[in-house]
Amino acid sequence: MAQHHRFTLTTHSQEVCGLKWSPDGRYLASGGNDNLVCVWPRVSDGGLSNENQPVRCWSEHQGAVKALAWCPWQSNILASGGGTSDRHIRIWSVNSGSCISSIDSQSQVSSLVFAPNYKELVSAHGYPHNNVVIWKYPLFTKVAELSGHGDRVLSVILSPDNSAMATVAGDETIQIWNSFKVDPVKKKAMDRMLKPTTTGLHHSIR
Repeated sequence: MAQHHRFTLTTHSQEVCGLKWSPDGRYLASGGNDNLVCVWPRVSDGGLSNENQPVRCWSEHQGAVKALAWCPWQSNILASGGGTSDRHIRIWSVNSGSCISSIDSQSQVSSLVFAPNYKELVSAHGYPHNNVVIWKYPLFTKVAELSGHGDRVLSVILSPDNSAMATVAGDETIQIWNSFKVDPVKKKAMDRMLKPTTTGLHHSIR
């Protein structure tokens, strides 16, 4: 586009190191080295004067915020993770503006992703553990700890069918984890009940 510039968003005072669109496209979340988490409204055609102001801005993290993830089955829920001096994973409600829950992960949080097949949250970590943790959401009970990288895990992403995830790390390796495969019969049962099962194939394959 010739006129490609839409808005400049300037709330952050330091480097912006995390960006994530919500699944429905309504919001853009940003995290920065200033420890802020901000949520911005989508810029509509024509634009409105208040669209360059954040809907929410949270300052509870005590470290840089790179890791951001929107919940695919609760569109107003955002997860964020703090750096080495913070190490907390926090769950936010955009509607209420409150922090719903938080947990000290005991390690730098570098990436987050929600896994819808079992309604879990995956966190990737740097110092000191350099691992990947799968959490039951929203209880924050540990389902599994995956250790295979020899350096900070930089990013985690799900496969298109949400049955596997790929991680990339500072050790210059990419690893594939078959962590969320669902038996077809159990998948249909879960879809009917609209809630995750507590037993199944994915626990035995990790």
